[in-house]
Amino acid sequence: MPKSRFVAAGATLAVILVTTLWSGVSRGGVNAQAPAAQSGSRSERTTWYFYRVKWGHQDEFVALFRKNHYPVLKEEMKSGRITSVRTFVPTYHGDGRADWTFAVAITYRDTAAMVAPSGEDEIVRKLYPDQTAFTKEEQRRFEILDAHWDVPLNEIDPEPKPPAGR
Repeated sequence: MPKSRFVAAGATLAVILVTTLWSGVSRGGVNAQAPAAQSGSRSERTTWYFYRVKWGHQDEFVALFRKNHYPVLKEEMKSGRITSVRTFVPTYHGDGRADWTFAVAITYRDTAAMVAPSGEDEIVRKLYPDQTAFTKEEQRRFEILDAHWDVPLNEIDPEPKPPAGR
């Protein structure tokens, strides 16, 4: 079968799947889970940044993070954009699902600070006059990763609320 026929067949299948799923949603057959709303009691927002470092390179990754990225985050704390930075590694090899080997929890002042431009480029130019070395080391930090993902969190209040109108 020519490549164009595979593409056409794939596109047709995608249309069928989307149409089928959409019709199920419109009839109430599929209940999509909406994201939790942020608790109104706190304006701070936290994002977890997960990294899975290639086997044998954990120490190198942590050293590069400490040298090149943590000082940038500390500068953002001085400006008030970030209120805290915490880093984590699993206690044991293979903890949980073992999806990650290094995590960073960054708490931002509020949603606006979380989504606004960070000013990181200016901070990097100020902190690292040798931009060639910095760029090379940051490239290496990401070369030794298997995966990286970010998880912005919505904090919810665990206390039960009385039903409306009571």
